[in-house]
Amino acid sequence: MNTQDIQLRDPYILPDSKHKKYYMYGSTDKNIWREGNGFDAYISEDLRHWEGPCTLFHKPDNFFAEVNFWAPEVYEYHGRYIMFATFRRKDNDLLGTAVLSAEQPTGPFALHSSGPVTPADWSSLDGTLYIDEENQPWMVFCHEWQQVVDGEVCAMRLSPDLSESVSEPVILFRASEAAWTTPFHSQRFPGTGNYVTDGPFLFRTAPGSLLMLWASFVDGRYALGIAKSPSGSLTGPWLQEPEPLYSSDGGHGMVFRTWEGQLMLAVHTPNRTPEERPIFIPVVEDGDSLKVSPMDRQTG
Repeated sequence: MNTQDIQLRDPYILPDSKHKKYYMYGSTDKNIWREGNGFDAYISEDLRHWEGPCTLFHKPDNFFAEVNFWAPEVYEYHGRYIMFATFRRKDNDLLGTAVLSAEQPTGPFALHSSGPVTPADWSSLDGTLYIDEENQPWMVFCHEWQQVVDGEVCAMRLSPDLSESVSEPVILFRASEAAWTTPFHSQRFPGTGNYVTDGPFLFRTAPGSLLMLWASFVDGRYALGIAKSPSGSLTGPWLQEPEPLYSSDGGHGMVFRTWEGQLMLAVHTPNRTPEERPIFIPVVEDGDSLKVSPMDRQTG
């Protein structure tokens, strides 16, 4: 099938250099706002034609969540494949990111942590893995705007096996710190000061700056911006790029390199269910930041 045939949010690409394949993960329930069933994956050799779906994870009996199965990311880590994924807990109705593991990139995945590793009394989502200069693993995640009004991006250290947190979370920045973001309004949350943080992803530039892609809204449209830590440290301080990298009602992005060495941005667009589709946009390093490539060719 072609990329346009795949309904998927929050795309995450894992290139497999051994077999020259791309594994695409994402939120794949037909309506991610309701009952959650699990996650599927798709496999490609050229980012255009895909095999699948293959089932990565299916909700087992007595699972801790029933709705909102979101944003799986898969990493090869110490000989296994680790998934960070967000679920809404049954016990307190709050979102949290849990850790799952498998022997193969196509699963089957099972719980690796005892449940969400994000704070139990926080509504947290979109955990992503970062390994620091001392080889210490961290989870970077969002403290949801519905709980704190001005959404936060936070980080906490994990145990070496990634099964639990070993530090209190620290706030890296808040959504309103970026000049490009505008308040988000909804019928459920009509307040004027709601700012969203979604989908953090870390990328280190050749000069050594640490970049973070993250999503929010511009006048009701989903968009993707860049924060920069010039020191190269995860704990910042973080400076916000003045303009979004992508603002055409798409976001929750990540970047990866193709086999030809092209840096690609993966996002979903439009931000409407069931119309969302993954697309891939060539980007280039621009000093110590990223910009859309002059090629401006979208794959998908």
